[in-house]
Amino acid sequence: MRKKMREINSNIRILIVDDEPGIIDSLSIMLRRSGYYYEGCTNPLEAVEKVKNGNFDLMILDYLMTPIHGDIVVERIRQFNKEIYILLLTGHKDLAPPLETIKSLDIQGYCEKSDRFDQLQLLIESGVKSITMMRTIKKFRDGLNRILESVPKIYQLQPIGNILEDILVELLPLVSSENAFILVDNIIDLEETKKSIFRGIGKYKTGINDFMSMLDSKLLERLGKARITKSTIITPNEIILPLMNENNDSIGVIYVESSNNTETEISEGYKLLEIYASQAASSVNNAFLHSLVNIKNEELNKTYEQLRIRYLDTIEALRQVVDAKDEYTCGHSDRVSYYCVKIGEAFGLSERDLETLRVAGLFHDVGKMGITDDILFKTEKLSKEEYDEIKKHPTKGARILSVISMFKDIVPIVRWHHERIDGTGYPDGLKGDQIPFFARIVSVADAFDAMMSDRHYRSKLDLNSAIEQLLLGAGTQFDPIVVEKFVGMLGNYAEMEKEIEYTYDLCSKKS
Repeated sequence: MRKKMREINSNIRILIVDDEPGIIDSLSIMLRRSGYYYEGCTNPLEAVEKVKNGNFDLMILDYLMTPIHGDIVVERIRQFNKEIYILLLTGHKDLAPPLETIKSLDIQGYCEKSDRFDQLQLLIESGVKSITMMRTIKKFRDGLNRILESVPKIYQLQPIGNILEDILVELLPLVSSENAFILVDNIIDLEETKKSIFRGIGKYKTGINDFMSMLDSKLLERLGKARITKSTIITPNEIILPLMNENNDSIGVIYVESSNNTETEISEGYKLLEIYASQAASSVNNAFLHSLVNIKNEELNKTYEQLRIRYLDTIEALRQVVDAKDEYTCGHSDRVSYYCVKIGEAFGLSERDLETLRVAGLFHDVGKMGITDDILFKTEKLSKEEYDEIKKHPTKGARILSVISMFKDIVPIVRWHHERIDGTGYPDGLKGDQIPFFARIVSVADAFDAMMSDRHYRSKLDLNSAIEQLLLGAGTQFDPIVVEKFVGMLGNYAEMEKEIEYTYDLCSKKS
């Protein structure tokens, strides 16, 4: 029994401090029997330096000493060491320090001297348990911190072999081991065939042939049992943990040698390993998925390209339908689309947002396909009923586009591009920031191109007159910030016209 205690507690270091050598000799006998490492010291000043320079876990300290008392010793030690466990002894009960002093100095135990050490021995055993528990907590804390630090590394997208090696490198410090390996099944390669892969570290860092020769039948049996039962196997010499994916299917095992660890250390390390193994399994599973994505990447790219072509074809078909409706407005949607993109660029919008504006500009008048020709092409002033019908084109356009899922982001822009900042627009009477920003951009671009184009009922305006109308409408019809950005660009209008003709196949070029 004592031998077993010596094995368990030999890593506990105790310092005895008493200015009576006889007390130190008596305590030494008790500690030696219990298997503890100890040192004795009769000078309290020397004891402070020993604690500062040594690695002691517990100190048994006399209270009344010269040249300084025990409470002063503790006070000085606590300035640089908050963790050492301190038991205070006194041979004079009436001269013991007050309870407040014991608490303030974080003295864990107090005992009176006597011929028998039963009470002190119980206090020492209690202290050792506390120290062991704190070590376990610290080990878990450090282990969990290490896991948290290692997780980003093992989750990096890299070849599966590199990930497995990183898992092992980060794993070994958790259990103070040197030898381990990881086996993973059902890796899919570029030929879409399944295979197994392993990585080893320490003595297992070897080729596949040498590695297989190291696996005897009993070890193979234990590895298989861990996988089949989906449970951890612990022996005095090893820990085997199954790797489980999110569907609770076994995808492999981690094997760690633990021949130099005590039973307690194996138990503690196993708990940390289970936490780590779940993260490792997730990272491996991510690598599986990533490899599948890489394998299918070319097919996905082809599919995406086909979708993109269909998207562009759909846009072109609708654009041709819109422009073919009215020869006077032919090319209008292209120009509005161009102006929208230019305004968006001036605001520093993303490529995705610019594409949304481009398509919104092309389709802002798609609802006019639902307006009868006798109203749309009328050269005289429209009646109230006829104008009310014209005002339905944003709603009709939104309804047309809403049936095509790829245009869902365009629908609100088309519906509200005739709303006004002052709330007098249509169809919903929105005002100010209620109107989507992209719809406010289309509104300015649409109005400018309409003023710069010949229509059934009027001739086009010159550039200065069109700019003047935009400025007059800023803050009532138009967003003043959008107007300011757009007008600032129109000093280069001649170049913009050339770019429009070069970029778009406008109707005017066909005639």
